[in-house]
Amino acid sequence: MALDVTGRTGGGPRRMIALLGATTLVLLAGPPRALSAAAAGTHLQPPHDVEVSITDDTFTLRWASGSDPGRDVTFSADYQTLKMNNWMKLPGCQYVASTSCDFSSLNISVYDKIKLRVRAEAGNSTSPWHELGAFVPHQKAQIGPPEVHLEAEDKAIVVSISPPGGKDSLMWAMDKSRFKYVVSWKNAAGAPRHGETEYPRYLIRNLSPETTYCVTVRAALFPQSRPAVESPVRCVNTTVENVDKLPPPEDVRVRGKGQEYVLQWNHTRENVTFQAQWLYAYLKKTENYEAEWAQVPNCENVGTAQCVFPRSTFWRGIYFLRVRAAHGNRTSAWSEETKFDTESQAAVPAPIVALKAVNSSSLRVYVGAQSKSAYQRYPPTYEVMFWENTSNVQRKIVEKRTDFTVPNLKVLTVYCVKARALLQTRRWNSSSEFSDTVCESTKPGDPPSVWLVAVTCAVVAVAVTLCALQWLRRLVNYVFFPSRTPPSAIDEYISEQSLKNILLSTSEEQTEKCFIIENIDTIATVEETNRTGEGHKTYTSQTSEDSGNYSNEDESSGSRASGDPGQAGGEGRG
Repeated sequence: MALDVTGRTGGGPRRMIALLGATTLVLLAGPPRALSAAAAGTHLQPPHDVEVSITDDTFTLRWASGSDPGRDVTFSADYQTLKMNNWMKLPGCQYVASTSCDFSSLNISVYDKIKLRVRAEAGNSTSPWHELGAFVPHQKAQIGPPEVHLEAEDKAIVVSISPPGGKDSLMWAMDKSRFKYVVSWKNAAGAPRHGETEYPRYLIRNLSPETTYCVTVRAALFPQSRPAVESPVRCVNTTVENVDKLPPPEDVRVRGKGQEYVLQWNHTRENVTFQAQWLYAYLKKTENYEAEWAQVPNCENVGTAQCVFPRSTFWRGIYFLRVRAAHGNRTSAWSEETKFDTESQAAVPAPIVALKAVNSSSLRVYVGAQSKSAYQRYPPTYEVMFWENTSNVQRKIVEKRTDFTVPNLKVLTVYCVKARALLQTRRWNSSSEFSDTVCESTKPGDPPSVWLVAVTCAVVAVAVTLCALQWLRRLVNYVFFPSRTPPSAIDEYISEQSLKNILLSTSEEQTEKCFIIENIDTIATVEETNRTGEGHKTYTSQTSEDSGNYSNEDESSGSRASGDPGQAGGEGRG
């Protein structure tokens, strides 16, 4: 609106100035909120404590506002994958007034790595971005609660379980077959009990009738350690006990035996018949598998607590077996389903057995495989049946060794043996047929005469040894330590008196004359005088032309020679 304040002359310019002034007034009096926001835009703080929460297929982005609580601020978020060059608007998270948003509608693979960023906005002003590090949704997701449905019986509760995320879950589309469920239940008076299953149907047994039980289920992915949320608590009352109802068979088990399988179970009633059924294991993971159970051959209307069916009934794989009892028109509930792996019940070849007599009271048993590769992966245990040939009483020996001795047997008695191999491990539970029977006799005992001869020979051997040692001792003494006594052949020619003259000292002087011819011209005369008399020796010599002969004279001639040496010499020459 123009206001004419100048009149006609020169009114045009004044009218324009008035119009501009009015316009300025309108702008200044216009939206004060936008003006204040613009003035404060430089002080808008970014969000903080930003995090992503993923449960099953629900994606949530949360943060804390960095602005004053009273301010009118909104938030927006963007996303980017590694295959993208630009940031894109995150669906469900644009101009959000709260501090969280749901972006589950984002159409990307749960295995793609993604980055997020969020910022605050107020009018035309925005805060800096707060950017999150890259993550993979499937790795970050936690497992949600499974859906649980309960059906009560008199002493049991059937728990039906649906996997987390529902049938159309994209997060767990590749993991549904790997889920395992931990089932927990308790009544008002008891402690919690737990069970585990990988199938969508779980039967809680041995409960009290007319009692309230509450059940929860938690899903898990093994071997991952991933957080999981338990299902809401569901409670149900068991029904009144049916007294006329037959109890179901218990402890159902199967083992391989040669070319057959033996299915066994326990039952408390007599005069009842039994029926067994089988199911492919993979069908148990479907919801409506009850109609897929089939009859086990040779296991219908049997009157014993076992039945035998050929190995050809099943191809290699994993199956489930169940048994129920019947009496007239009454039937029991089905037994607990038993998992059956045909590979763990593979046919085991019978071993080879040999016997060897060790002595009169023991036999040695040798057990081995028919080929080196028969038990190469799993060394077996051997069940050996041992009995006397004339008796029906068998003795069972369980051995891991392939070579052992059976002691305390009878003399000259025939014993027989047979063996089978047992493969009983965490995976294997099978046994072979018994081997061929082998018999062997113990050795005869040693008679008493043999012992007598053996003892006599031992005594004689000891005596001969002692005599030989004695003879050897004498020989050594004779050679190295001879006797000082003369031999008897010499001793008889020596009189006692002569021996005394030689060995004992006498008061009379014993003199012996010797003439030694030193040369032709000299003769030496040696007189030995007893030391008792003179204590010295006299040596004399003279020149002579004698022939060199000498003689020993008696005591009188010796006395004469002692008195007249020259005469003695003359007589010697004559």
